[in-house]
Amino acid sequence: MADLKVYGAPWCPDCRCSKKFLSEHRVPYDWVDVDQDQEGLRLVQDLQHGGRTIPTIVFPDGSYLMEPTDEELADKLGLNLVAEREAYDLVIAGGGPAGLTAAIYAAREGIQALVVDSGGFGGQAGVTERVDNYPGFPEGIRGAELADRLVAHARRYGVELLSGVSVAAVEPDCGEDLRLRLGSGQELCAHAVLVATGSSYRRLGVPGEDELIGAGVHYCATCDGPFYAGAEELLVVGGGNSALEEAFYLSQFVSLVRIVEIAPELRASQLLQDNVMQDKRFRVHTNTEITELRGRGKLEEVLAKDRATGEVERWTPAGAFVFIGLDPNTAFLSGTVELDEWGFVVTNGQFETSMPGVFAAGDVRAGSTKQLGAAVGEGVTGLLMVRQYLQRRTHLARLDVNA
Repeated sequence: MADLKVYGAPWCPDCRCSKKFLSEHRVPYDWVDVDQDQEGLRLVQDLQHGGRTIPTIVFPDGSYLMEPTDEELADKLGLNLVAEREAYDLVIAGGGPAGLTAAIYAAREGIQALVVDSGGFGGQAGVTERVDNYPGFPEGIRGAELADRLVAHARRYGVELLSGVSVAAVEPDCGEDLRLRLGSGQELCAHAVLVATGSSYRRLGVPGEDELIGAGVHYCATCDGPFYAGAEELLVVGGGNSALEEAFYLSQFVSLVRIVEIAPELRASQLLQDNVMQDKRFRVHTNTEITELRGRGKLEEVLAKDRATGEVERWTPAGAFVFIGLDPNTAFLSGTVELDEWGFVVTNGQFETSMPGVFAAGDVRAGSTKQLGAAVGEGVTGLLMVRQYLQRRTHLARLDVNA
């Protein structure tokens, strides 16, 4: 059992946020559902003198936080929340594979860089149970271990890392440089900014989902599908092109792939729909809503409701793969750089955005492939583009001095 305990309920969005923060930072904790655990509810009420505010997070020393922000949690956990300097050559927003790779290359180039991440370093890879398609690891590697290796590599080169702090805004009003405002309130100046904040898989938001991520609930078929080779049944949630394409990929491992779509009809291309309907390996349920995921330690049962009849079905797939879309982490850029219709950052061939000095790489960039190996490659390319930009700036500055 972990020393840290999170008291909350499956329906509580703030509880999900706190659990996500702790998971991203790989902080072990025990989850206590106060709707089911009366002793846990009494403890919360005793601490709050009758109150029931959740989440209530109790630490090993007996202290606790109620409904904490990410910054409050980071401060309590002893994470560094303040940048060492006020100005940098480069600030990298996002500490996933793209951002950390860019930071390593920046250090090797002598570029003074800071990496800022609102969550834990490693991005989605860091919370993936196992990565089986990353070159150089023929036996696969745990996502957390790969993230730790990336962080250790960056620290070996002396890269400054700031986690638990978000970038709230990037603005071109720091003289000739860029001004960044952090969620902590601190303001920084930088010659250039590389946005590598990635994207987040949309989740179902149903009871049991958070607890079973990586233990039967997944968001990447190519990452986790091979683990189910020989299983009887898998479940795919979603009816768009991505969902059906991933369903075909998963069908090579199991006898049956059950596809569940909340809308009355599938949304994928007609060709994909025809191929699914003609293949006996697939069973399609439209107008059907996943209501709960159950299991202790691993997924054991999926509950779904027919939206027309209200009838509840129970399935027992070996794993559930959710493909209901990606949300780019670009809210802090709204109104400042060009985003596409889905919110991803638009760049040119040099990874430059519409704001001079601001670049983007990895999953957050429009047109990226949303794959781990590609994100690492984009981190390299993005940094090299930043280096060229900084070199041009230096050259132009010298011309101004000599004029």
